Amino acid sequence: MDTTSQLEQLAKRQAQARLGGGQDKIDKLRAQGRLTARERIDLLLDPGSFEEFDMFKTHRCHNFGMENTVYPGDGIVTGCGTIDGRIVYVYAQDFTVFGGSLSETLAEKICKVMDLAMKNGAPVIGLNDSGGARIQEGVESLAGYSDIFLRNVMASGVIPQISAILGPCAGGAVYSPALTDFVIMERNASYMFLTGPKVVKSVTHEDVTVEQLGGADMHSTQSGLCDYPALSTRDAIDYIKRLLTFLPQNNFEPPRPLPCADPPARASRRLETIVPPNPNAAYDMKEVILETVDNRDFFEIKAQFAPNLIVGFARYNGVCVGIVANQPAHLSGVLDIDSSVKGARFVRFCDCFNIPLVTFVDVPGFLPGTAQEYGGIIRNGAKMLYAYAEATVPKITVITRKAYGGAYCVMSSKHLRGDINYSWPSGEIAVMGAKGAVEVLYARQAKEAKDPAAFLAEKEKEYSETVANPYIAAQRGYIDDVIAPSQTRARIVRALKLLQNKRDSNPMKKHGNIPL
Repeated sequence: MDTTSQLEQLAKRQAQARLGGGQDKIDKLRAQGRLTARERIDLLLDPGSFEEFDMFKTHRCHNFGMENTVYPGDGIVTGCGTIDGRIVYVYAQDFTVFGGSLSETLAEKICKVMDLAMKNGAPVIGLNDSGGARIQEGVESLAGYSDIFLRNVMASGVIPQISAILGPCAGGAVYSPALTDFVIMERNASYMFLTGPKVVKSVTHEDVTVEQLGGADMHSTQSGLCDYPALSTRDAIDYIKRLLTFLPQNNFEPPRPLPCADPPARASRRLETIVPPNPNAAYDMKEVILETVDNRDFFEIKAQFAPNLIVGFARYNGVCVGIVANQPAHLSGVLDIDSSVKGARFVRFCDCFNIPLVTFVDVPGFLPGTAQEYGGIIRNGAKMLYAYAEATVPKITVITRKAYGGAYCVMSSKHLRGDINYSWPSGEIAVMGAKGAVEVLYARQAKEAKDPAAFLAEKEKEYSETVANPYIAAQRGYIDDVIAPSQTRARIVRALKLLQNKRDSNPMKKHGNIPL
């Protein structure tokens, strides 16, 4: 065969592979308003940067007539490319080939990409759109899932792993995204669950829709699995691109600093009045964050899940940080089961990838009640404590108002190796609030007083002036400085500069036993 014929055959085979399951199935997909696997990759990567692997790989199954239906690529497109010039590894399941179902060879393609990502220290991005395991292959398909899960675990904390769910994801398929660092789901187009509505109906007699059981809105508000419910595939991919700007390539690198035109010492008079005079009145902690970070640019994670705790990424003078903050505007900023788990996972991610932590504290304590106690608030609250204590990245804390009881300890206190801990003058650092404290301390005297209400009010004022302020903690060295709120940005920028060469370590061990 001459060279011309060989090239023609190559072009023909490439064209066939790019059609996936065929033009008719591509047309059907587009009629539903969905993109093909290759179109999704084109949206994600820099133009012309995609290097595809295993375009001609096919399945090996000879059961149930499968040998008569073979597609090059076998239902997934894999390879590497760049996003803003940075190398990433990517795979996109192709729903036009057997519904994107996972075969032995499809799993091998994913594993190859993940192995290369690990060896080269680059993020891996999965665009999921699959009907689950390929039933015709039986245990070989299940083995393929297990091989992928193992690599997810081995890559955890080594390279960033991001999953976008752009269609169905059910059964064992859900565990690979669940093991990755971030999960983005397309609203009204994707779902994730272990067992579908029909099985749920037959076992528990519950009537539930696909959306109610595993849609993006459910997972972003109830289970906490979804970090962002995207409005469309393009929105999901834009979110991934933006997320990557805050992340390093791997655990040996810090995130890239960016040039910053926002003055590092910029003062904010708005912060002088943001905390209300009434200690029980709410305010929006997001405004505190926006007033201090570069260009009011804050990239929030899991915004709809456990909103009493805010987590996300931002920059101070170009340096990327992870921000954790209580939100007084929701449940008074208390810590509960969901917010503790949300915070712990985010803190551990930042620690894995050399991202400094900035914590804003206004927390009245842990949420009381039987539902929380029965649900394991002690065990789950301990996760947050564990994460902060274990973290060795620079840790800067700013107490804006309340820091009560065990919640004070948990929120990156000096006692958990907080590096630089500030408080505003409005900080209230105590075992509990003044009102509750005097009711305990002076219960008997109040009963004997002529005017119990006036007596307790006087004692409450005395307690606030004596104990519930930042100066007692500052005298002990638990607070490094009491700062003017307007100077918060300048002090955080300076602290990050002071801590840029921080080195800390944990005792030698295989790994700790976080209270799961």
